[in-house]
Amino acid sequence: MHLVAIGGSDAGISAALRARELDPSVDVTVVVADSFPNFSICGIPYYFSREVNPWQSLAHRTHADLEATGMQLRLDTLATGIDVVARQLTVRDQYGAASTIAYDELMVGTGALPSTAGIAGLDQLGPADGVHLLHSMGDTFALERYLDEQHAETAIIVGAGYVGLEMAEALTVRGLHVTQLQRGAEVLSTLDPELGSLVHDELTRNGVDVITGTRVERVSRENGQLTVAGMHDGQPFAQTADVVLVVIGVRPNTSLLTEAGASTGAGGAVAVDEHMHTGLPHVWAAGDGVVTHHRLLGVTYLPLGTTAHKQGRVAGENAVGGNARFAGSLGTQVVKVFDLVAARTGLRDHEATAAGYTPHSGTVIADDHKAYYPGAKPLSIRITGDTDSGVLLGAQLVGARGAEIAKRVDTYAAALHHSMTVDAMSDLDLSYTPPLGSPWDAVQIATQAWSRGVRSFQLR
Repeated sequence: MHLVAIGGSDAGISAALRARELDPSVDVTVVVADSFPNFSICGIPYYFSREVNPWQSLAHRTHADLEATGMQLRLDTLATGIDVVARQLTVRDQYGAASTIAYDELMVGTGALPSTAGIAGLDQLGPADGVHLLHSMGDTFALERYLDEQHAETAIIVGAGYVGLEMAEALTVRGLHVTQLQRGAEVLSTLDPELGSLVHDELTRNGVDVITGTRVERVSRENGQLTVAGMHDGQPFAQTADVVLVVIGVRPNTSLLTEAGASTGAGGAVAVDEHMHTGLPHVWAAGDGVVTHHRLLGVTYLPLGTTAHKQGRVAGENAVGGNARFAGSLGTQVVKVFDLVAARTGLRDHEATAAGYTPHSGTVIADDHKAYYPGAKPLSIRITGDTDSGVLLGAQLVGARGAEIAKRVDTYAAALHHSMTVDAMSDLDLSYTPPLGSPWDAVQIATQAWSRGVRSFQLR
């Protein structure tokens, strides 16, 4: 049996590894469009901040490590077409030569492409002009060269999501003066504004100029200077910088599968079932190019690295005859911004309402450990639950680095996975010692406050 996996990132490599793990007799070929299989794209900002060096450290596994598992790598090879009937994949190598690869089962992990949101000028300007997207190792090297060769001193980052925030920190640490532009009312729009404002304040404290309510319409270059222009709070806006980084999200890369007959669903991503099957015979797909089965929302599009790993593993198992099922995502995410950490899992109020729940949300501030032990830090925790059933629907947390934000959001994620009620959180046997927590952990203090708030609301 010959399994071909397209994509050298999370989904493709996970599928290949799982297939070889379950059946070492399976021949596995991984088709990779560039020279960098199994690199951590999530780690790129920390390469720019010089916390990770050299760049080769970003590889989860080396080329030799991957081949030692028994898979064959076809690097610098672009998949251009799928013949579903003949079970053949057409590819083109770095020299432009086309060839075909026969397969018994095919797993497609082509991922996503960076979005440009219709900003004029981005189709004419590129890395040589100082305008950069950041989605691959090639993008990384291009930005690094530009920063070094042009001695850039100022940067504009368009977008204040996870990558935008991480790069604001990285470039600030590199000595650049950073201006961050955000279309919405607050940075990190995956959080409610009252918590996003805490992240905003942390950026400002560290010298980043944050301008929200700004719609970028054009990027231009004249006389060696880059200008970003648009509207800010209804008024014309323009600002110049030495380098511009556009990180405003992604769109699913679907053309290979749709041209072969696959259907699309939420967000324009390729439709797959919970077994990661595309509906095309012997063709599976996983990662940022496919829909996400969400445990609370149903089918949606939510591209995350953790999800891609899990989906790829499911696809790889099923491609070799298994019956695995992707258990679903909760959108659990965490980001470090200077000395602050922000995290979320599950649903926010408006998302829960749209999904048919009757939500109530409440925010509490609790210490990360006993106040009498030195160094206690306040955590802001916002809980969303369903007032009809009492079921936990989501949680958002912001607090100091070192306050175990990631551990605590994971506690909520585990509770959500098992459909726990908010009240049942108090029954969890969580660890305690004064330097690290409290007899009632901050996780439980927040859920208890939510329950009191709901009861008070219902008695009115």
